Amino acid sequence: MDQQTNPASDDDLWQVVEDRNGTFDGDFVYAVRSTGIYCRPSCPSHRPQRRQVRFFPLPELAAQAGFRACKRCRPEDAEPRNPSVDIARRVCRLLAEEGEGLPTLKDLGLAVGVSPYHLQRVFKRIVGITPRQYAEALRLGRIKEELRNGEPVAQALYGAGYGSPSRLYEKAPGQFGMTPASYAKGGRGARIAYALGDSSLGRVLVAATDKGICAVSLGDRDRQLTDELHRDFPAAEIIKEDGALSEWVEAVLRLLNGEEPHVDLPLDVQATAFQRQVWQRLQAIPFGQTRSYGDIATDLGKPGSARAVGQACGANPVAVLIPCHRAVGQGGKVTGYRWGTDRKRKILEREKETP
Repeated sequence: MDQQTNPASDDDLWQVVEDRNGTFDGDFVYAVRSTGIYCRPSCPSHRPQRRQVRFFPLPELAAQAGFRACKRCRPEDAEPRNPSVDIARRVCRLLAEEGEGLPTLKDLGLAVGVSPYHLQRVFKRIVGITPRQYAEALRLGRIKEELRNGEPVAQALYGAGYGSPSRLYEKAPGQFGMTPASYAKGGRGARIAYALGDSSLGRVLVAATDKGICAVSLGDRDRQLTDELHRDFPAAEIIKEDGALSEWVEAVLRLLNGEEPHVDLPLDVQATAFQRQVWQRLQAIPFGQTRSYGDIATDLGKPGSARAVGQACGANPVAVLIPCHRAVGQGGKVTGYRWGTDRKRKILEREKETP
């Protein structure tokens, strides 16, 4: 594998982690869903199950996704050998320190010692989005955290660097998923019901708010699934309601078993603008067919953003309802499924066998 770039696929990344290959320390991190912790590849800790792992090119992106740095291997302190990764990390730190005003590409380039053009190109290749898009995502993340903690909307938006409420509300439909006021009401004291079902692929959890389904998870044990639900929605009131959700659970099971090509169920999921674009593209892939991450990136007018597409697929909270299993590697290689590549392969096989 070329030292100047990260390993080419999630399978390559996983091999580096299994080998505890310190050569790539600082060039990517892996995060474990079951613990909420991210580590450097050479971390001496016990290796998790593959299906519990997500990969991030930068520690900052793992932290933004809600994972905590491992206190044993301290991945945030690893120095990248790849100059491009070093540039991206330095820009992420600069943007995290900004308040009201967003720095220009020229300002960022001067700070890290490269041209604006080179900075933009390197950052987008490593992170998958532009520096400005990353800065906006940071702001929205800060606001969501403030609102979950019960802060008033006005205080949250000014604390995150927005000069006026109108600027925040302009971005709400595409990136927030709801208005800030609605998010504030739902972040603390929101009621989420869930139900569990059994399938040939293991246990299935379906969770929903009063607006629609917010999570569909696959796993081996009920405790694992419910623990993940509580981690994803720490401020919500979560209750078990098998009867109320039985029809939705049955619909999800039909999809998993390949018995039905599509079910029309309401969703209540949060997404960035880019994630929403990727998810809409996934929903347009016909039943029984697949598209490569690279092809999806090209369809979105973002050639070269295959890794960012893969990350958007990994962030999908509703298995099979948003069919991220239909996104594959080059040549149809089955890789990178949040709930395990074996499950992904079986779902695809069933869809292809269904008349």
